Amino acid sequence: MTPKLRSGLVLAGFIGLCLAVGALGGWVTAPAVAEWYPTLNKPSWNPPDWVFAPVWTTLYILMAVAAWLVWKRGQTGAAIKGAMTLFFSQLLLNLAWSFLFFGARQPGTAFVEILMLWAALLATLIAFWRLSKPAGALLLPYLAWVSFAAVLNYTVWQLNP
Repeated sequence: MTPKLRSGLVLAGFIGLCLAVGALGGWVTAPAVAEWYPTLNKPSWNPPDWVFAPVWTTLYILMAVAAWLVWKRGQTGAAIKGAMTLFFSQLLLNLAWSFLFFGARQPGTAFVEILMLWAALLATLIAFWRLSKPAGALLLPYLAWVSFAAVLNYTVWQLNP
């Protein structure tokens, strides 16, 4: 296998993994979006439901490309292994949030968890930035969206005691 083909397959793998996480989160989310979420009090600045799928799809692709850029730096070395460990940790936390907020319908617990996701994501962004500035930059929209989502999560939790 040529290095270029291998690199392309790894990129496809990262994209596939990230989109699979998104699809699994969407699968957990869909019933609650149809039945439970519409019954909640939400702030006036809550985005319409149709915004979430394209935003998350874009973010999953950006994070996959960021991970691939770091992977391309080489598979050895503590910095790269640490950065990739952080990446997979934040990806798991990302998925866990959907299960907590929509699956378990626990906005308070989900808020605590999204703070952990935010911290893991910030650590990932910093680790990626040190290895590849473009990879770190690709995570900036994701950090901005998770920051917004955390505020929205908190507000929904407070409006629905």
